[in-house]
Amino acid sequence: MMGRMYRFALSVLIAGILSVALPASATAETRILACEPEWAAIAREIGGSDVVVHSATHARQDAHYIRARPGLIAQIRRADILFCSGADLEAGWLPVLLKRGARLVVQHGQPGNIMASDYVRMLEVPDNLDRSHGHVHPAGNPHVHLDPENIGILARILTERLVLIDPDNADGYHSRHADFTARWDKARATWRSRAEKLQGMKVIVHHTSWPYLLQWIGLDRVIALEVLPGVSPTASHLAQVLDRVSSSDADAILLTPFDPRDAAEWVSARSGVPVVELPFTVGGREGVDDLFSLFDVTLELLEGARG
Repeated sequence: MMGRMYRFALSVLIAGILSVALPASATAETRILACEPEWAAIAREIGGSDVVVHSATHARQDAHYIRARPGLIAQIRRADILFCSGADLEAGWLPVLLKRGARLVVQHGQPGNIMASDYVRMLEVPDNLDRSHGHVHPAGNPHVHLDPENIGILARILTERLVLIDPDNADGYHSRHADFTARWDKARATWRSRAEKLQGMKVIVHHTSWPYLLQWIGLDRVIALEVLPGVSPTASHLAQVLDRVSSSDADAILLTPFDPRDAAEWVSARSGVPVVELPFTVGGREGVDDLFSLFDVTLELLEGARG
């Protein structure tokens, strides 16, 4: 009797260990928790009906500043893949999620942990860390999704990880990746042609959200509305912005859907430079339902501002 009870207890213990260490895809669809909407969009393109995708944030949230809510804790406990920007964008909440029951497969260094910033060339990497420079990211600017080339790189990385974690559905992942890549490369060629006509366009930004987009298109950043990254505009700084605008013939003031509008509208009212709210990510504007429409609409809005 004692032997049977011991064997039963041991089997329960082993099952519990395996449920933490191994992906759930052997018995169910592979579950992907994306930290931002852009990575959820890639996951849906590559995963198709073989995955269940949840995004921790939506397009009108600043991913720096969300909370590790109970719903997110429940999501990460079931996730087979965690797909995030990295570079400390999620530093305020992702470590908490990882400590609150996340399975081994999505922990740092494991196959189910994908940080986009680990696989692309980072911009704005600081030479030294100094609080006087504002809210800077030690590994570089984390908003890597706004260069279409980076999207292609991350689609390939996700495909490789899905095949590793869920080999039974490898053919579907490879097929959808090939289809996505063909469509993406064709769209990139069209976007490149449109972007060339925008090169040299002068823009004001609110926050340092746009370096990858600016470099990809060739836009010229005149000045930021924030005094320093993460430091709200002051009256004296906005006066300096107005002076720079007057001397530079800026074409647009760029905002994300979650940026405050008051400083931008103050400068716009006194300079005539239009405020242009770009979608920034999937879902950031009506009709921006996937990665293709994200770049289509972004270019369309910039073309309209350029006139």
